[in-house]
Amino acid sequence: MKNSPAAAYAHRWFTSRDGLSLYARDYPGSHGPAQLPVICIHGLTRNSADFDHIATRIAQTGRRVISVDVRGRGRSERACNPMTYQPQFYALDVVDLFEQLGIKEAVFLGTSMGGLITMALAALKPGLIAAAILNDIGPEVAEAGLARINEYAGRPVETKTWADAVAYVKQHNAVALPHYKAADWDAFARRVFRENEAGEPVLDYDPDISVPITVAGPEALVPSLWPFFSKLAGRRPMLLIRGAISDLLDEPIAAKMRKKAPHMGYVEVPNVGHAPMLDEPEAEAAILSFLGEVA
Repeated sequence: MKNSPAAAYAHRWFTSRDGLSLYARDYPGSHGPAQLPVICIHGLTRNSADFDHIATRIAQTGRRVISVDVRGRGRSERACNPMTYQPQFYALDVVDLFEQLGIKEAVFLGTSMGGLITMALAALKPGLIAAAILNDIGPEVAEAGLARINEYAGRPVETKTWADAVAYVKQHNAVALPHYKAADWDAFARRVFRENEAGEPVLDYDPDISVPITVAGPEALVPSLWPFFSKLAGRRPMLLIRGAISDLLDEPIAAKMRKKAPHMGYVEVPNVGHAPMLDEPEAEAAILSFLGEVA
């Protein structure tokens, strides 16, 4: 993992239509004329910290970046009704973010679940999306990756020390990040865990995010979103990033996406699985080049 440039962001709070206090990091563009902002949306069990490196790099080019904590993650409030932990509700939260921050249109960068939310928005409020970057996600997903995620998402975990937290993230992510060293795993753990009142690390998300999946059964994690993907792709600029050893976005699905959206840019990140952290040189270069062509 590369050393990230120094981060500089403001804390933004907004309110969902069902009354939750939600959080986002707001990285101001450093210079140049006004450009469309970038909205970053993270994966199922993650939070806005995942985008710190790429958000800072994008902001250095002059473009504002807003990285959200989806409801129930990070600094965002946990939902009273766990059945709202579904893409259609997350998409409505993004609509509320736009209205309260006065944003009319943006480029979306979605990792895993964040890409599914972007597709949901393409059906709900297509005018909000000027262009989209999908990070290791498609309108269908491979069963092997789903099975791996289902093994740990929302499951109880006992971590008394930061060494325990590091062991946990390494256990569930080493297959995707085989190049990581000890310092990388420590940084990873500190992005996805926080300390409780006893000073022990706890996962920084509501375990009830898994309730809709449990209620609907395993197929809930395998929505067929091809119609939504078609709406998203349309005539919009698109970029697909795939980890070359991803077990969630496999090669056949990526090939089908490229066939349905031939104008979509594509890059594979070597020796990385689900999902690239976007600090890899190949991913970073592709994103910055793509944004260089977007207003």
